[in-house]
Amino acid sequence: MKMFFIVYSRAADYNVVAKLKSAGIKGYTKMKDACGEGTDTEPKLGTRCWPGENNVLYIAVNEEETARVCEVIRELKELHPRAGVKGFILPMVEII
Repeated sequence: MKMFFIVYSRAADYNVVAKLKSAGIKGYTKMKDACGEGTDTEPKLGTRCWPGENNVLYIAVNEEETARVCEVIRELKELHPRAGVKGFILPMVEII
Protein backbone atom coordinates (compact mmCIF):
# COMPACT_ATOMS: atom_id res chain seq x y z
CA MET A 1 0.00 0.00 0.00
CA LYS A 2 1.00 3.62 -0.54
CA MET A 3 0.09 6.90 1.13
CA PHE A 4 -0.15 9.96 -1.10
CA PHE A 5 0.54 13.35 0.44
CA ILE A 6 -0.78 15.97 -1.99
CA VAL A 7 -0.28 19.71 -1.46
CA TYR A 8 -2.06 22.33 -3.60
CA SER A 9 -3.43 25.85 -3.51
CA ARG A 10 -6.73 26.17 -1.67
CA ALA A 11 -8.09 28.02 -4.71
CA ALA A 12 -7.89 24.78 -6.74
CA ASP A 13 -9.63 22.64 -4.11
CA TYR A 14 -12.84 21.91 -6.01
CA ASN A 15 -10.96 20.89 -9.16
CA VAL A 16 -8.45 18.70 -7.32
CA VAL A 17 -11.09 16.78 -5.36
CA ALA A 18 -13.41 16.46 -8.38
CA LYS A 19 -10.59 15.09 -10.55
CA LEU A 20 -9.63 12.50 -7.93
CA LYS A 21 -13.26 11.43 -7.46
CA SER A 22 -13.77 11.11 -11.21
CA ALA A 23 -10.73 8.79 -11.27
CA GLY A 24 -12.45 6.54 -8.73
CA ILE A 25 -10.62 7.72 -5.62
CA LYS A 26 -13.26 7.85 -2.91
CA GLY A 27 -11.46 8.18 0.42
CA TYR A 28 -9.18 10.95 1.57
CA THR A 29 -8.33 13.10 4.56
CA LYS A 30 -8.11 16.85 3.94
CA MET A 31 -6.19 19.38 6.01
CA LYS A 32 -7.05 23.00 5.27
CA ASP A 33 -5.08 26.24 5.57
CA ALA A 34 -1.59 24.77 5.37
CA CYS A 35 1.07 27.42 4.86
CA GLY A 36 4.50 27.10 3.34
CA GLU A 37 6.99 27.82 0.61
CA GLY A 38 7.70 25.61 -2.35
CA THR A 39 10.01 25.77 -5.33
CA ASP A 40 7.52 26.30 -8.18
CA THR A 41 5.12 28.98 -6.88
CA GLU A 42 5.06 31.99 -4.62
CA PRO A 43 4.95 31.35 -0.87
CA LYS A 44 1.49 30.84 0.59
CA LEU A 45 1.81 32.05 4.16
CA GLY A 46 -1.65 33.49 4.85
CA THR A 47 -0.24 36.99 5.39
CA ARG A 48 -0.72 40.33 3.64
CA CYS A 49 2.72 40.06 2.11
CA TRP A 50 2.29 36.40 1.08
CA PRO A 51 -1.47 35.72 0.87
CA GLY A 52 -3.08 32.38 0.24
CA GLU A 53 -3.07 28.98 1.85
CA ASN A 54 -2.70 25.40 0.73
CA ASN A 55 -4.76 22.31 1.35
CA VAL A 56 -3.26 18.89 1.95
CA LEU A 57 -4.81 15.55 1.05
CA TYR A 58 -3.77 12.20 2.45
CA ILE A 59 -4.92 9.28 0.31
CA ALA A 60 -4.25 5.62 1.13
CA VAL A 61 -4.29 3.37 -1.94
CA ASN A 62 -3.53 -0.19 -2.96
CA GLU A 63 -0.53 -0.79 -5.22
CA GLU A 64 -2.77 -1.14 -8.27
CA GLU A 65 -4.28 2.34 -7.70
CA THR A 66 -0.90 4.08 -7.42
CA ALA A 67 -0.42 4.70 -11.14
CA ARG A 68 -3.94 6.14 -11.46
CA VAL A 69 -3.36 8.66 -8.65
CA CYS A 70 0.02 9.62 -10.15
CA GLU A 71 -1.67 10.28 -13.50
CA VAL A 72 -4.31 12.47 -11.85
CA ILE A 73 -1.60 14.51 -10.11
CA ARG A 74 0.25 14.99 -13.42
CA GLU A 75 -2.98 16.12 -15.12
CA LEU A 76 -3.72 18.56 -12.29
CA LYS A 77 -0.22 20.04 -12.56
CA GLU A 78 -0.84 20.68 -16.28
CA LEU A 79 -4.37 22.03 -15.83
CA HIS A 80 -3.46 24.26 -12.87
CA PRO A 81 0.21 25.23 -13.18
CA ARG A 82 -0.11 28.08 -10.66
CA ALA A 83 -1.79 25.91 -8.01
CA GLY A 84 1.52 24.41 -6.92
CA VAL A 85 0.21 20.85 -7.02
CA LYS A 86 2.79 18.48 -5.54
CA GLY A 87 2.34 14.79 -4.85
CA PHE A 88 4.51 12.74 -2.54
CA ILE A 89 4.29 8.96 -2.26
CA LEU A 90 5.04 7.36 1.10
CA PRO A 91 5.22 3.65 1.92
CA MET A 92 2.37 2.43 4.11
CA VAL A 93 2.65 -0.73 6.14
CA GLU A 94 -1.00 -1.23 7.13
CA ILE A 95 -4.30 0.39 7.97
CA ILE A 96 -5.48 -0.29 11.51
